[in-house]
Amino acid sequence: MAAGALVFGSSAAVLVVELTALRLLAPYLGLTLETSTIVIGIALAAIAAGAWAGGRAADTMPPRNALGPLLAASGVAVAATPFVVRAAGETAGSGGALLVAMLAILVPGALLSAVSPMVTKLVLTDLAETGSVVGRLSGIGTVGAIAGTVLTGFVFVAALPVSAVLVTTGVLLVVAAVAVELRVRGVRAAVLPAVLLVPGAVGAALGPGQCEAETVYHCAQVLTDPERPTGRVLVLDGLRHSYVDLEDPTHLEFEYVQALAAVADTGFPADTPLAAYHLGGGGLTLPRYLAQARPGTTSVVSEIDPGVLELDEERLGLVTRAGLEVRVEDARLGVRTLGTDSRDLVVGDAFGGLSVPWHLTTREALTEVRRVLRPDGVYAANLIDHAPLGFARAELATMRTVFDHVALAADPVTLARGVGAGGNLVAIGSDAPLDLPALREGFAAQGLAWGVVEGAELDTWVGDAMVLTDDHAPVDQLLTPYPTARRPVV
Repeated sequence: MAAGALVFGSSAAVLVVELTALRLLAPYLGLTLETSTIVIGIALAAIAAGAWAGGRAADTMPPRNALGPLLAASGVAVAATPFVVRAAGETAGSGGALLVAMLAILVPGALLSAVSPMVTKLVLTDLAETGSVVGRLSGIGTVGAIAGTVLTGFVFVAALPVSAVLVTTGVLLVVAAVAVELRVRGVRAAVLPAVLLVPGAVGAALGPGQCEAETVYHCAQVLTDPERPTGRVLVLDGLRHSYVDLEDPTHLEFEYVQALAAVADTGFPADTPLAAYHLGGGGLTLPRYLAQARPGTTSVVSEIDPGVLELDEERLGLVTRAGLEVRVEDARLGVRTLGTDSRDLVVGDAFGGLSVPWHLTTREALTEVRRVLRPDGVYAANLIDHAPLGFARAELATMRTVFDHVALAADPVTLARGVGAGGNLVAIGSDAPLDLPALREGFAAQGLAWGVVEGAELDTWVGDAMVLTDDHAPVDQLLTPYPTARRPVV
């Protein structure tokens, strides 16, 4: 019973570390496929190294004497992870965070993975039962890993800050070390791990973190604009996602939002109410703008993160009312529920880290967007990329296979694909001709020094970029991360 509990708990703890490490790294490396691959690879390396080293150690020292210290060391390493990663990220940037994160995942993962072979050596007393003992403990360890995965993903991260999850896990491992030492070597041996519980408990209560809220998907904050008392900035994983003026919904701080507003302002007769759909909500800046600028406008918003909506209501003054429907759902699924030819305007502004979720970028996804648009409807999407702009060019190439008319709006350097090109871009698609002169005037009215291109100029800009499909959409690989000196808004 005790052997199974140790294997189950240590295996669960490995997965707790792995999944929470993704949250710790997101503010410094972004929440991308590459980040996930790095973390999973390091975790697997830790499991392999720990199992190998633990097996060797079990053959060279008495496992009964080693288990307690091993669990105590694991607990300290797990509890220290949020402190170490965040300190490295804030002082050494993304490169330092990555290097330290590798050690922060590798060390506790290896220590925890050494528990199973130690326990196996203790339990195995008859070589004739080798298969059943190894198989049983391996199965228990796998079930523990599943439990750690499910509980972290569905319960722990939603209920507690990431730092508290890790520190609490570390404290529980130290408690297990105390129990093992009491049972195996007596009270005197249990004193040291017991002493470690004091700083562990303090760490759980005062763990690091700048998050105002740990949502299902993000470390979230709401900051006050020091230059505009009524201005609020929604920050998700260290990136500025939305700016909301609590008293003036028509104040648009971010350039890409100004561009999206100009698309709406010039694409339809003035003061005409619109039926709009928004893929991604954030601070709901544009739905609020449309409601104020075009009374009678109805907006449906698909926002996947309920924690973001709670912040919107508590800190950003969001009041849902007639004409504004906010749904907690994935936008790819949400767009399917809309009627054909039911929307004048569809706005794409959903991000996971720095990247548009890949399944919203494909030809199949855009075909669904086109279905819900009226014949003269417009799709406008906020994109982020930097030179050589592989993702942005691929997304424009994909839009051109779906819409009859496509244009790109961005700053002049990006439109020229010059040195330093990149940042926020707005891609526009419609089956009706686009009035680019009016759009340029709309940019000027917003005080926005952006240009817009279509036709032959867009041909040159897109070049031989690939078309993204559900079967092949390497968005994270095509995307060029932002330079360290430039922080985009998403």
